[in-house]
Amino acid sequence: MTSYYGRPVLHDPVWKDEIAWYLFSGGLAGASSALAAGARLTGRPHLARVARRVALGGALASPVLLIADLGRPSRFANMLRVVRPTSPMNMGSWLLSVYGASAGAAAVLDAAGVLPRLAQVVDVSAAVTGTLLTTYTGVLLADTSVPVWHEAHRELPFVFAASAATSAGAAATLLARPADAGPARRLALAGVVAEQLAMRAMERRLCRCSPPGAGAQPPSPGPGLLGAPYRTGAAGRYHRTAGWLGQVGGLTLAVARWMPGGARRRRAATVAGAGLLLASAAATRFAVFRAGSQSANDPAATIAPQRARQEERKRERQPY
Repeated sequence: MTSYYGRPVLHDPVWKDEIAWYLFSGGLAGASSALAAGARLTGRPHLARVARRVALGGALASPVLLIADLGRPSRFANMLRVVRPTSPMNMGSWLLSVYGASAGAAAVLDAAGVLPRLAQVVDVSAAVTGTLLTTYTGVLLADTSVPVWHEAHRELPFVFAASAATSAGAAATLLARPADAGPARRLALAGVVAEQLAMRAMERRLCRCSPPGAGAQPPSPGPGLLGAPYRTGAAGRYHRTAGWLGQVGGLTLAVARWMPGGARRRRAATVAGAGLLLASAAATRFAVFRAGSQSANDPAATIAPQRARQEERKRERQPY
């Protein structure tokens, strides 16, 4: 299954590495705001403050990374000239703007200790919009024609949400006092487990995509045509690295509190585990990002799913 002269059917995505870091920072910020709201409701002011500051850092980094990829700040501003619900990019720009204002106001009001009722309102606003921000980037990628992203439209938002939870929990665990870090540690551990499961579910779906069978027979399970980028090239290396870091980091963080040798050794193990989980979440975003380029450059990955859908429509139109 080839194209003319073996050339790619699709253009390679023009996004630069800044977008991969934007995917990471946006998820980190959004999940941190949700963690801050939860810590506030459960009476953990120190953890809430730490999470708000992490969210503010991610909220400040995200537009900088996005503008760095766009090339000029005016291009980001131009996306806010209209409201287009059918455009994930336009909706995402508005979501990022509203979230950034809410997260910034929540962190500033908390640091200043003024207007507690307004601080509570913006905290809730940052948590709601931040939760949406953790999944919107997955929707954005799935809305493209890149096969490995488009065919995984059901799983990508879950992968990104779980990865965001991992990074937010790990960052708060690193920065919070050990006595207050329990909820953040549990969020990081739950996130890395959910991330691993969501990634495997996504790979299973992609590996079921194969060229159509002969005649009227349905497509048979193939060798993982669309899932190949996650096993080869740069995407495969990032994917394997993310899996290894997540497993080692999660295990280290889980057993750190029971390690013998005193509080200093337990703290060192906690820092190591949380750091590995942060690196794992970043590697997951880069794996998905790199997989898009590799998939777009494979003509068979573009043609095979289209032919499979055509064969399925033909069978549906045939009389019994």
